[in-house]
Formats: sequence, C-alpha cells, structure tokens
Amino acid sequence: MAGDASFDVVSDYDRQELVNALDQVRREVTSRYDFKGATADVELGKDEITLTVDSELRAQALKDLIESKAVRRGLSLKVFDWGKLEPAGGNLLRQRIGLRKGLPEDVAKRITKLLRDDHPKVKGQIQGDAVRVTSKSKDELQKVITRLREDADEYPVALQFQNYR
Repeated sequence: MAGDASFDVVSDYDRQELVNALDQVRREVTSRYDFKGATADVELGKDEITLTVDSELRAQALKDLIESKAVRRGLSLKVFDWGKLEPAGGNLLRQRIGLRKGLPEDVAKRITKLLRDDHPKVKGQIQGDAVRVTSKSKDELQKVITRLREDADEYPVALQFQNYR
C-alpha cells in the first residue's frame, strides 16, 4: 500500500470567509435605504446563523444579500440550510440558518457506490464524515475528481477534495 495515492472527499466551508461575508452584510445593511430605521440583525453561532428582522420583505432582502456576499467570497450556497420564519415577539421575526458541514451518510454511500460501479481501479472508504479515495494510479484519481465535479449538482452538499497525495 506504500505506492497508493489518495485524497479525501469532504463537505466543509471556510469559517473565516463566512465571518467576512456576514461582516460585509452588516455594513451594507447600515447603509442601505430599504433598511433605514429597521431591525435587521445577523448573528453567527457555532453551527448556525440567526436573522432577526421586522418584516418578511426585509428577511428576503437579507437572504439575497447573504447569498450574494457568500458567493462573492467563494462559499457554496449549499452550505446554508434556510429555516422557516418564526415570530420572535415584539413584532419581530426570527430565521435560523443551519450551516452544513460534513458528508451525510447517504451521500457518502452514493459516492462509494459510484466509485465501485464506474471506477473499478479505485477504492472508496467512508471515514466519519469524509470519503477516502485510494488508487495506485494518480490518473484514476484525477478521473474520479473530474467525475465528481461534473455530478456536483446532484449532491445536496458542496464537495471539496483534500489531502491529495
């Protein structure tokens, strides 16, 4: 096994880029006319973002703003799991946005099945919330990466490739 090459398929996001994107959102909210005198608060927790707004229209505008800043910062929109708007008391609405991190088990199984069916020279092994892909040939690994990038829209999470050796 010493001559094997490998890489990991993971689903992750750059937390610092997310912090920067949310800072940009907060700055833009303070300067935009449609948010003048309105309540629009964005809080980043450990694994979720909480929006507090005073109308559904502002919630939609804030969602569009967060998505545009995230894309500009290189974050995938598949990271966000948008919750429902719920009353927060005092004429305010709250929306929780979950942050997806790690490959769900069903996605990991789909990736390993794809490897077994389409790439017989490659082995896929589920390791926690990642899939380790190994092969004797680096060319085969490149083919797998290309295939997974082509099929990226079929997966509910963003895929990244790490630890290529």
